[in-house]
Amino acid sequence: MTFEVTILGSNSALPAHGRHPTSQVINHHEKHFLVDCGEGTQMRLSDLKIKRSKIEHIFISHLHGDHYYGLIGLITSYHLLQRQTPLHIFAPAGLKEILDTNFRYSQTHLVFDLVFHEVDCSKSVTIYENDELSVSTIPMNHRIPCCGFLFQEKKHLRKIIPEKLEQYRIPVSAIAGIKQGADFISDETKISNAELTLPPPLSRSYAFCSDTLFNQKIIPIVQGCDLLYHEATFMDEAGDRATQTFHSTTLQAGAIAQKAGVKKLLIGHFSAKYTNLEQMVEEARTIFPKTELAIEGQKYFVASDILQPTE
Repeated sequence: MTFEVTILGSNSALPAHGRHPTSQVINHHEKHFLVDCGEGTQMRLSDLKIKRSKIEHIFISHLHGDHYYGLIGLITSYHLLQRQTPLHIFAPAGLKEILDTNFRYSQTHLVFDLVFHEVDCSKSVTIYENDELSVSTIPMNHRIPCCGFLFQEKKHLRKIIPEKLEQYRIPVSAIAGIKQGADFISDETKISNAELTLPPPLSRSYAFCSDTLFNQKIIPIVQGCDLLYHEATFMDEAGDRATQTFHSTTLQAGAIAQKAGVKKLLIGHFSAKYTNLEQMVEEARTIFPKTELAIEGQKYFVASDILQPTE
């Protein structure tokens, strides 16, 4: 059951040191979701051989350019390639106006449907769901409206032991209830669910926390998640600069992970002032040892080994 995050871009406002502005692809059971779309995102998709045609839903955290400047190019490429399926964009108010203005002045009439879902960044609400997954907002504390996104698997059904179906001659009509935890009753004989089924796999979760000041209000939302991405633009020595720009430090990201009891932490959104990122992860690990760098081109598995290089 695939649940993985591929880092396309991990830098903050300025592309530098071979690093690109923020963008990630979440692959859940081969459904691909794009989170933020900084400059160069579609080139990174090509470099990493991720088919852009698989992306049907894009989530934009806020309207600072390093988080969406790649979107016009990506949408235009979809248009030139004659995309047929709708593209859903979840973003704060204003993005639709920005895109509509661009396409109006370029006289571009898209050949596919662009569906906007305006996001309220002030509260945590579910903004998308399918049969297996839900996506909720995580309010950030930034200079402009900004939110993160919590990708959370829905509760799995119990697994029926095939041999038990035959042994107890269980009809097809009873299977759905048994998967949901019901016992099987036949001719006044009760067969416990525990004998008929195996426990379901644990539901997994990934939290993407975009640009924000140190904000303990998000802790209940991301509590216990399997993998937390939290911006860490600066090291502790630049704490004043982090506060001025409404960003977080490595130690603050580590503190959020520790207080929320998450399993693993990824830090990213690195300032261009840092060439050596190892010093950043080492500092974060003094607070939360299970911290890794968000390295571009690599995959991070939710509730598995955290890192596996891209093939």
